[in-house]
Amino acid sequence: MKIGLLALQGDYEKHSQILSRLDLQTVLVRYPQQLNDVAGLVIPGGESTTMSKLINANGFCQPLVSFAQQFPILGTCAGLIMMGRLQQPDPRIETLDLIDVTVTRNAYGRQLASFVDDLTVEVADHQQTVPGCFIRAPKINTIGSNVEVLARYNNDPVAVRQDRHIGLTFHPELNNVTLFHQLAFRGG
Repeated sequence: MKIGLLALQGDYEKHSQILSRLDLQTVLVRYPQQLNDVAGLVIPGGESTTMSKLINANGFCQPLVSFAQQFPILGTCAGLIMMGRLQQPDPRIETLDLIDVTVTRNAYGRQLASFVDDLTVEVADHQQTVPGCFIRAPKINTIGSNVEVLARYNNDPVAVRQDRHIGLTFHPELNNVTLFHQLAFRGG
């Protein structure tokens, strides 16, 4: 199975390392037609206004929405912002509305307020503690009725799943956490 890494901006290389640990091939996706060659996609963290601008400039909006109807997408930090909707609309950011959540950008503070803390992830009847690295992280404000909360931080959802898609406010790849990539692309 080949997994695409949206390689317009962000730390997609760390995601590649995580996917390699799961014996999954990766492809750097820089053009919409490359989505035809993959069976899953990671939208990495980065800066959401820049990411939105690059997605639009490279003609990715509709191809990503079409891709999401068939294949899983994992979005981290700015990737989650792109997959959800903004609580306060921003004309610089056009989101994809793939997961029924609203988010607020940089809700956990600026770069200097970044932190790592333990998160308890609940999947089916299993709990696992993993480190969550929050860097200028968005906050999930609301979730739709079809959205499953996988993890919370201070009672706020920080990991969600809707159908085949997973959105995270934090960066599991920076702490070598494979759980979410496994859930998204191995059905774990």
